[in-house]
Amino acid sequence: MSFGEPEGYDERVRARPLGARIRSRTAAVAVCVVLGLGLIGGAVTGSWLTGGDGADGGASTFAAAGQLWHSVPVDQLFPPTVQGQGAGPGGADRTWTRIAVAPDTGCAGAFDPLLRDVLAPVGCQRLLRATYIDATQSYVTTVGLLFTKADSAAMTALSTRFKNENLGNRTDLMPRPYAAKGTLAAAFGDKQRASWTVSVLTDAPVVVYAVSGWADGRTVDAPEPADEAVTSGGTTAPAQAGLGNEAQGLADRVERGLRKTADSPSGTSGTSGTSDTSKPSKTSEESS
Repeated sequence: MSFGEPEGYDERVRARPLGARIRSRTAAVAVCVVLGLGLIGGAVTGSWLTGGDGADGGASTFAAAGQLWHSVPVDQLFPPTVQGQGAGPGGADRTWTRIAVAPDTGCAGAFDPLLRDVLAPVGCQRLLRATYIDATQSYVTTVGLLFTKADSAAMTALSTRFKNENLGNRTDLMPRPYAAKGTLAAAFGDKQRASWTVSVLTDAPVVVYAVSGWADGRTVDAPEPADEAVTSGGTTAPAQAGLGNEAQGLADRVERGLRKTADSPSGTSGTSGTSDTSKPSKTSEESS
């Protein structure tokens, strides 16, 4: 019976010259290092050749998103029809039809005073709003896109404050609806607000919000934030009517469309629903 020879000894149990083994291992390590550096160098060179790293791309997308308010057709930001598959209570489908688009403006009068103060640090470059009605013509919802003047750090700070201080659920920090005369939303005022949601984006200088109410103009004594109104088993009037779903679902679809548009190379692809292509679309700037 023979046993494996100990490392460092020959067949006569004489010490093998370790220098040879060390030199061979050193050479192997050197080859690996050279190959590794070559791969890293190739990757860096490739990054330079393709125009920069991921951080630069993110900054470019952030800046591009801030300009969408005057370069994208209003029908793309606020499609005439928005499909909300699974957006209703219990996963029911929803369809919203746009009944009014507000001229793009500043933010004066668009928010309750305290919400205006909370949003002040990020500034107001432009505000776009549209009001929709559901398929049953029972509910109206205003969705808004506030394009800010802030950089990524300021948007992140505001988003953090909203989360840490639960600002999105305070009834004294509600956005206001857009009540267009001559439409089914003509009576949609501050006292008719039933549910709302506010989303501060950190990858774009945009605040997305929505506020919903009944189309018949009834007043609401106790508005409820959308994330609470959509909770299963809710007993409040906004919850049982699905008004939290109306606000949350529509805001979510408009936000998705905004992100797709900002991420596309041309800035003109991706929508939240079906647009009416039978007529030429104006940009939001031209519609004012």
